[in-house]
Amino acid sequence: MSESVPRVVELSSPFTRFAGRLLVGLGHEVVLVEPPEGDGTRRELDGDAFVHWHAGKRSVVPASPEELRGLLRSADVLLDGSPGGAEALVEGCEDLEHVRATPFGLLGPRTDWQGTDLVVAALGGMLAQVGDPDGPPLRLPEHQAEQLAGVNAAIAALLGLRARRTGPGQLADVSAQACVAAALEAGTLAYLHEDRVPPRPGRVHPLVPHGLFRAADGYLGGGLGGSPRMWDALLDWLREEDAAADLTEPRWQDPVERKKHQEHVFKVVQDFVGTWPKAEFAERAQARKLPWVAVDLPHELPDNPQLAARGFFTRVRTPEGERTDLGFPFAFPEGRRVQELEVPDLGADQDLLDSGPRAERPVQQASAHPALHGIRVLDLTWVLAGPYCTKILADHGADVIKVESAGRPDPTRFAPFMHLSRGSHTDPNTNGYFNEVNRNKRSIALDTRTDDGIAVLRDLIARSDVLVENFSSTVMRKLGLDYEELTRINPDLVYVSMSGMGHTGPRNGWVSYADTVSASGGLTGLTGWGPDDVVGVIYGHGDIVAGLQAALATVAALEHRAVTGRGQHIDLSQLEAIAAHMGTSLLGGAKVKPSGNTHPGWSPQGVYRCLGADRWLAVSVRDDSEWVALCEVIGRPELAADERTRTAQARRDAADLVDAVLGEWTRTLPADTAAESLQAHGVPAGAVQDGRELVEHEPQLRARGFYVRKEHPVAGAFLHEGVPIRLTRTPGGICEAAPVLGADTDAVLGEVAGFSTERIRGLREAGVLR
Repeated sequence: MSESVPRVVELSSPFTRFAGRLLVGLGHEVVLVEPPEGDGTRRELDGDAFVHWHAGKRSVVPASPEELRGLLRSADVLLDGSPGGAEALVEGCEDLEHVRATPFGLLGPRTDWQGTDLVVAALGGMLAQVGDPDGPPLRLPEHQAEQLAGVNAAIAALLGLRARRTGPGQLADVSAQACVAAALEAGTLAYLHEDRVPPRPGRVHPLVPHGLFRAADGYLGGGLGGSPRMWDALLDWLREEDAAADLTEPRWQDPVERKKHQEHVFKVVQDFVGTWPKAEFAERAQARKLPWVAVDLPHELPDNPQLAARGFFTRVRTPEGERTDLGFPFAFPEGRRVQELEVPDLGADQDLLDSGPRAERPVQQASAHPALHGIRVLDLTWVLAGPYCTKILADHGADVIKVESAGRPDPTRFAPFMHLSRGSHTDPNTNGYFNEVNRNKRSIALDTRTDDGIAVLRDLIARSDVLVENFSSTVMRKLGLDYEELTRINPDLVYVSMSGMGHTGPRNGWVSYADTVSASGGLTGLTGWGPDDVVGVIYGHGDIVAGLQAALATVAALEHRAVTGRGQHIDLSQLEAIAAHMGTSLLGGAKVKPSGNTHPGWSPQGVYRCLGADRWLAVSVRDDSEWVALCEVIGRPELAADERTRTAQARRDAADLVDAVLGEWTRTLPADTAAESLQAHGVPAGAVQDGRELVEHEPQLRARGFYVRKEHPVAGAFLHEGVPIRLTRTPGGICEAAPVLGADTDAVLGEVAGFSTERIRGLREAGVLR
């Protein structure tokens, strides 16, 4: 294989297939290993599952383990989702990057537990964050837990390839549960930093004044925004339409008062919003720079002018004809998009089994440094999406320099409503939200509103490998730092922008937040119990997805630079990132609607109340043998032979009966006890865990050492959410707590930019530095 086109062999599972798809989008050769009857997705959703997950891959059907072992000797990466693992097959393949993605990881008491998307979402904490506070937890649609594992597995593969430049291959252990537990926004942080467990938020964001609103013809996502300007603009609009009610009273100018009485404020806004068609309201709101969007279903995405203008969608050639599917989260490499994919016939690429071993690489002295050691990242990001990206880079060894500005303060340092802390909510150094996503970084405080501040920034850009920012699309241009200028400063720079809509397209100036991106991208509209009972995803899942995809893009761009010598601009749109996580939903068309916790092929699948306050059990029954086992466990063996419940379709038709019987059993038991009983008989089940349970009681995360205690110089010692990717030779980790604001200014400017002590003193006296 050419060094520039890595070969990836995929032993597919629900926890690896998205990784394979993402690597196809990066230009890798991905070889899908299928059994003689074909991968199971060929028969799932009338074949749509195979079309989405495996288009663009090559297909082989090895006749023996020896043939598969021969293929592996020609490969660079093994994506291993096989039930028992392929350790025996990779023996002797010392250059191979072996990425093992499983529901619960390779160590701990639950490594052998059965995991589905629903069960992993429950045990990882995701289910506890979605749904009404007085109702059952609700899954995020389109296999979001599996997809979080998939993107982490793709990152692991690229980190492994990078580390292989200074040593042999290694094993990457990716736990889907840990991937979910690391992606909860404030869900666990509220417990770690405020000793509280937030209830499920329903349709209202737990921290910021945003939520889901009914329009005349559907739903809208949006709210009061995050700045006084947005509140004033919304209030002006309400006044113009004679819909302000009492919100013109002076008391409502106080954001604390608005938050305290948010239910009343939202009712006034809902009365106004409810009279408008969703698309028209969104257009008029965005014209006022207000963060509102229409809640679209996946089949409506091709009508989104922003996605269409940026060429997001992909044409897929199938035996039945050409189809349109979701594209990839970002254009790569160098702004090029994958426009067309082909669905492989079963065994179409058998000749690959005779490839012969890969060319030997020069033997290098092995390094135990983390994979991104030696890479310098200039971090201009704020809030969550951008800092989550740079957190991943820092966790794996990059020197991340966070540039902070008094003129553009990060709300997660300064905003009281986002301040998670046992102490004062006015100290910018004690916010648990900020301190979680900015660990392992250095901080400089620089006023970029001044010419001298921009000059300092340019010096740092010239000495960095990567620049990441998540500003709106015009900010860098206004600073005189568009990509053309950045390449003049540093021709080799990898520049990752992460605006909500992207830097091009008719909506590039739209104001966006995580919840509005999820609403535009199809996720919110599918999160509910039915078309008329949408709950939506209110917490920052969209930010997490964008951060993960930006981290993947960064490592991919660094690998591209290592081969070609060229940097590039990754123009990542957070809208495209979340839309790329919508699975098979576009292929399913208008028939894809919210469906609660159910599964289109399995039955039963759901969440059932257990003994105790707000305690629930997630259960997935994937086939009739698991149904027989479940019936034995709950003491109703006769149901296994009952014609009303003998097959999955029959159980779906008799859902009221099945749910009643299973719910009667779960109500008498603690959720953990019920899960252990079912898992002992091979039935996927898991307790729905909130932040407290993850930290205090979850044995699998404890065995992996997931929560890591570090001492912060101001906030004191606290636990951090861990690193879900465990690399055996070049492990990442949490080395340092988040920096105090501006703590590293002098060191960075001296060591990195080469400034003298006198120059630094002069900049500080001029107010350019904190």
